[in-house]
Amino acid sequence: MSAPVFLSADDLSRVAPGEVFVLGGDEGRHAGVVQRRGPGESLDVVDGAGTRLRAVVDSVEGTDVRLRVAERVTEPAPAVVLTLVQALAKGDRDHLAVEAAVEVGVDAVVPWQADRSVVVWRGPRAAKSRARWESTVRSAVKQARRAWLPAVSEHVTTKQLAARTREVVGAGGVVVVLHEEATTALAEVALPAPEAGSPAAAPELLVVVGPEGGIGEAELASLADAGVTAARLGPHVLRTSTAGPVAVALLSERLGRWR
Repeated sequence: MSAPVFLSADDLSRVAPGEVFVLGGDEGRHAGVVQRRGPGESLDVVDGAGTRLRAVVDSVEGTDVRLRVAERVTEPAPAVVLTLVQALAKGDRDHLAVEAAVEVGVDAVVPWQADRSVVVWRGPRAAKSRARWESTVRSAVKQARRAWLPAVSEHVTTKQLAARTREVVGAGGVVVVLHEEATTALAEVALPAPEAGSPAAAPELLVVVGPEGGIGEAELASLADAGVTAARLGPHVLRTSTAGPVAVALLSERLGRWR
């Protein structure tokens, strides 16, 4: 069984094998107090930026877990940044979508205030809701044992999403909106050319998923004018909570991430 993962806010790229690293704060409390990790147990610590420490517990002192680092692993940045643009949805369906997409391997998440979204992020609720999405992402990263932590951006309107689409397409990226009436299959959509290096240099591949009520014709038209490619997943119509993760899985395979 793989070692459990804990997130650290520290820069782990400078921690060398053989050194002692102290995991403290909430993650230290969770490891040492809640999960009762003890001396001799193996665990991984990641910084969300690609660095992973494989370590063994030396001792536990309150909420501080002292770890002996056995190995430091640097996992490369994605050659294509795979981003989920998830419409706000009621009944926690958007949370389910984000959680599963992060476990599958999405690199970034954008909350979308679609025209037909029943849920509305406004004022203090917007900040609180975004924080909840970020918490969901952190939990999913740890569940999936990932070293990279996907960022959750500020929520966007359809107008802002169209502007983002123009930027992405203009920079060599691709934006795909999932739509049941599309004639192009997702498997046939041309993907951006990969670029090894940092996430800032890599092209983006955005997957746009609408709310429960679907994407309106005017919305779809404005996104199409901005350069979006409409695609269908397959013969079945999926919920907003499942369409994104399925698309991310299919695209991850096409990008060679699962090989």
